[in-house]
Amino acid sequence: MRFVIVTGMSGAGKSTALKMLEDMGYFCVDNLPIPLLPRFVEMLNAPGEEIKKTALGLDVRSGQDLDGLEEILQELDEKKVGYEILFLDAHDDVLVKRYKETRRQHPLSGSGRVDTGIAKEREKIAFLKMKATYILDTSKMLTRELRLELEKIFVDGQSFCNLFITVMSFGFKYGIPQDADLVFDVRFLPNPYYIDTLREKTGNDPEVQDYVMENDKGRIFIEKLKDLMEFLIPNYILEGKNQLVIAIGCTGGKHRSVTLANALYQILDKEESYGVRIEHRDIGKDSITKRK
Repeated sequence: MRFVIVTGMSGAGKSTALKMLEDMGYFCVDNLPIPLLPRFVEMLNAPGEEIKKTALGLDVRSGQDLDGLEEILQELDEKKVGYEILFLDAHDDVLVKRYKETRRQHPLSGSGRVDTGIAKEREKIAFLKMKATYILDTSKMLTRELRLELEKIFVDGQSFCNLFITVMSFGFKYGIPQDADLVFDVRFLPNPYYIDTLREKTGNDPEVQDYVMENDKGRIFIEKLKDLMEFLIPNYILEGKNQLVIAIGCTGGKHRSVTLANALYQILDKEESYGVRIEHRDIGKDSITKRK
């Protein structure tokens, strides 16, 4: 029997994850009263029980009962009851934005501010994050990307690392991404903007990619960047980092940075020990600016 506790920050996607797990054949229960958890586990482990995959949603809506969850989990550990904890997280500013968009009230904010409720929630469920088997940061995840990560873990049975990498291209004239962990400047490479046949194309087009990567500097840069990632990523994993944003910038974020971001993504996407996505933040902004 596989028993998964789905928890995390309110607004990080717990309800969405439960629905996805249900589609994957899991028997899902949301917000079960915590005092009933031991009896629920006994029922699942009863001889002849047909339910083989269960996901249980728990969060701060449990109120004061949440204080007793740590003790219950310790008892399960002592009894050698197998369980996994999936913890869904997101940056505070992302959570605030999601609450504003849905016009919902945070369960711990009362009549106060959302960010105050978020701070209280982080404190209350910190012990769950410490015990988590899997931590997924959904700050930049699309719904389909979340589904793919859940399928890797709970359907395909692939080995999982909590690290999720975002490779992002950007234009320096639009500002460096605030959430970037690593920033690389590729403005030293020849600029396709000054080639008439390439100016309106982007780094997603083969002609621009060929122009950038046929240059010795482009090839040497991506090889050195690959070597750096092979050193850094395993150490980030050991350190417990769960979100890494690698930003590659050129002047407008349309040609060189897009080409190099795509090349790095193709290198990283071959690994199955972490999740990776690609984002081109400013790829269309030059066209919008010109129309104005």
